[in-house]
Amino acid sequence: MRLLILGGTKFLGRHVVDIALRRGHEVTLFNRGKTNPELFSQVEQIHGDRATDLHLLEGRAWDAVIDPSGYVPGVVRKTVEALASSVKHYAFISSISVYEEFVGPNADETYPVAQLKDKDTTEITEETYGPLKALCEQVVEEAFPGRAAIIRPGLIVGPWDPSNRFTYWPVRIAQGGEVLVPAKQQAVQIIDVRDLAAWTLDLVEQGKAGTYNATGPDYALTLQTVVETCKAVTGSDARFTPVSEEFLEQHEVLPWVGLPLWIPGDAGNWFQQVNIQRALDAGLRFRPLEETVRDTLAWAKEYPADPEKVRSLKPEQEQAVLQAWHTANA
Repeated sequence: MRLLILGGTKFLGRHVVDIALRRGHEVTLFNRGKTNPELFSQVEQIHGDRATDLHLLEGRAWDAVIDPSGYVPGVVRKTVEALASSVKHYAFISSISVYEEFVGPNADETYPVAQLKDKDTTEITEETYGPLKALCEQVVEEAFPGRAAIIRPGLIVGPWDPSNRFTYWPVRIAQGGEVLVPAKQQAVQIIDVRDLAAWTLDLVEQGKAGTYNATGPDYALTLQTVVETCKAVTGSDARFTPVSEEFLEQHEVLPWVGLPLWIPGDAGNWFQQVNIQRALDAGLRFRPLEETVRDTLAWAKEYPADPEKVRSLKPEQEQAVLQAWHTANA
């Protein structure tokens, strides 16, 4: 197949390209040429900004587009209008964050999506990210009726993840010693980036349309299991100290980004307990958690994150909270 990938050199996109090339597809990348420009020199690359340079794609045709880089409805509208007559299928990577605040577990694709408070905003923040993605979905479906796959991943993890929202745990636990963990029985849903990339290509190859929650695994996973798996895979001497939610919040430990995978309250569990049956029926499968942990740690050791750029818990903050916890419970 002739595939046009919008982006393709950062995280999910680079894995899509890797797998697409291994499957023998003809790949074209359209991006600004600023992120990892040294990648994929063997494929055609068209450099331009999708907000202003879509004329560079005129006169071309592809079997499918894979779009992991659409965030603003106006820009996505320009993209789909430029490609609707020259592309057969459009796979848009959205997010679980499109939904309104959950009021219970097991929400499926029919659950209401969030609405923007300011209909004219294009600024991407924690509050607007999900509603903007929901509007992008609508734009894609309008331009590609019956020809669009809308994929709503949960937390995407694995090698080349720039967020540190999962990588924190394998790296921290491999260091050993006393490790702060939430006392809450935190539900967790994640998807290995390679599983998501492969399944996205499966949908494209089969020309499947529709909306899919794309996260995992296909069993009930908890943060306790994640950290215990990290300890088993790394063989470290880590000792886990569970700390209450109230205490974490009192000591300004940030949920999700500061202490990854932890979100306070019932809603924090419901956010990571969405229904994925439709994706499973469409062939989504998952590698073992142990493999994700091992490969993520190997990548993180080879390409360590800049501590000044990550927002997760710093060692000195972790130690301060642990000391305060022990003092409070002496």
